[in-house]
Amino acid sequence: MKNTLVDATNVKKDFRTGKVVVNALRGLDLTIHEGDFLSIVGPSGSGKTTLLNLIGALDVATSGTVKVFGEDLSTLSRRKRADLRLKSLGFVFQAYNLVPVLTARENVEFVLELQGVGSERCETAQSVLEDLSLGELADRRPNELSGGQQQRVAVARAVASRPRLVLADEPTANLDSKNAEALLEMMRHLRDEHSMTFVFSTHDPLVVSYASRVVTLHDGTVVSDEMKNSVADDGKTEGIG
Repeated sequence: MKNTLVDATNVKKDFRTGKVVVNALRGLDLTIHEGDFLSIVGPSGSGKTTLLNLIGALDVATSGTVKVFGEDLSTLSRRKRADLRLKSLGFVFQAYNLVPVLTARENVEFVLELQGVGSERCETAQSVLEDLSLGELADRRPNELSGGQQQRVAVARAVASRPRLVLADEPTANLDSKNAEALLEMMRHLRDEHSMTFVFSTHDPLVVSYASRVVTLHDGTVVSDEMKNSVADDGKTEGIG
């Protein structure tokens, strides 16, 4: 039986803007297991990004329980939540969140350094960038890269330390179909070879086709949760152009 990595129970999340309260999540229940290659889908405003932020300990629920690796996040201090994010989670943000004054390789190295990786971090960062066909661009800063290249640097940073769980918010949004497919193949390889778990928030049918499980949100609740045969199960890893 697969280990449970995330257990969300009756989760509600409200946002207040002045006197207006927005109910982003409304009693959501979700369990994520080790090895899942899971796509969270649903219309804009359905709660996808909010859910990723809660699982990733970037925000806290208004009510209900979110357990990650057995830890109830509501009981953890801000410092302990930060430690959890640093040591066990990888993030791919829609806005990339790259450090503008650092090169592509330095952006990846920076996270590895924070995680305590030693002198091999430069080699590790370079290797991951090469896996994403970014090796020749390693010394460029973000403003010298295209949106798609910045997206791939963000992915390299997220997976370089092989975290247990990677949360990716629209990871293929700025990629053409060839690069998006190759990126998904690489992630599938990491899942299979290094027991990493991936959770995607997406509108992209290609990402959904690669998922082994698809969870659909509507108005802040889960309306369907289905296992499926994914393209990734039969895929072959190819380089990114």
